[in-house]
Amino acid sequence: MNSRERVLATLQHREPDHVPFDLGGAPNAGIHINAYRNLLRHWREDRQVVTEDIIFQKALIDEDVLQRLKVDFRGLDFGVFASAKLLRERREEGEYFFFINDWGIKWVKPKIKGLYYDMRQHPLPGRINAAEVDKLNTPKMPGCDEIDVFKKKAKIYRERGLVVVLAGPDGGVLEHAYAIRGHEDFMIDMVSQPNLAKRLLDKILKYKLQYWELMLQEMSNLVDVVALGDDIGTQERLMISPKLYRSMIKPLHRELLRYIRKNAKGSIFTLFHSCGAIKELIPDLIEIGVDILNPVQVSATGMDTKQLKKEFGQDLTFWGGGVDTQHVLSRGTPEEVRDEVKRRIEDLAPGGGFVFAAVHNIQPDVPPENIMTMWEALQEYGKYT
Repeated sequence: MNSRERVLATLQHREPDHVPFDLGGAPNAGIHINAYRNLLRHWREDRQVVTEDIIFQKALIDEDVLQRLKVDFRGLDFGVFASAKLLRERREEGEYFFFINDWGIKWVKPKIKGLYYDMRQHPLPGRINAAEVDKLNTPKMPGCDEIDVFKKKAKIYRERGLVVVLAGPDGGVLEHAYAIRGHEDFMIDMVSQPNLAKRLLDKILKYKLQYWELMLQEMSNLVDVVALGDDIGTQERLMISPKLYRSMIKPLHRELLRYIRKNAKGSIFTLFHSCGAIKELIPDLIEIGVDILNPVQVSATGMDTKQLKKEFGQDLTFWGGGVDTQHVLSRGTPEEVRDEVKRRIEDLAPGGGFVFAAVHNIQPDVPPENIMTMWEALQEYGKYT
């Protein structure tokens, strides 16, 4: 099988020749620039490392490395263009680098030993009114030149028998609302000012629908998987109650997914990203049309891979969960990494419906020896035939 045949089989819940492997295809299946540099040094290769995602500090993985590691996916993310723009506009403030994105959100990273950019300032904090929400700036849509770059890449990937993943704009509707108002203020809004909260969510949704309208019209016939999501879980529980999710956020997720399916030219699979302990809401995600769950945070409460496969494996593909990034991949011995990979494959691979990836991006403290042990274990235990 080539990569596309392999992945389509597993997404259709059939067993391919080998468990598909992702590194850098889905938006949250990448590798931090520090970990990538260390991997290259481990191979005794000296080359420039380019930052693909300024906030997460993800590396742009070189094509020869993707081929060497037999990665089945190639990702297209409009955020790459935005990150390049923000890097050019980056400024300094005391001990920090900072930038302000098109939403008006200020992001900062320490100059010394800074690993990521974190939110420092929100455009609409405190007491606000409907008029302020209506005046909020929204980012521009991709331009013709940027779309042409995507189309050319997608055609090349398709010709090579690879799977093309198209990412949505930035994060989810709930994540954006938190970023615009601040977590505390928006959580209060949802309970005490639901009409104001809905007004902001609707504005964010409108922006996302405009993006998908444009991108699906231009290139949905070149895309196999679309990636969207919303972080709705913490390490131990949901961020908001199931009742609040179902009344305020789920209808927006449903509308997004329905719009994508209606406007896609041909068959397309939908990947939904949420970290954390979200098992309680997985039936809701299946109901609204999610095909794939990512990143399957195995260290979070209730996210046991064997049980998830048993309960939801008929309806859902698990993209991630291949190895625990928080503890095992970063701090475990090579033997522990190998055992973890074997266990997760045994839990999730039977019957198809599993794409191997680490839980979220490979973090900066992950030793290159553990990355290679992970990959070698996948090659050994990921065979179906």
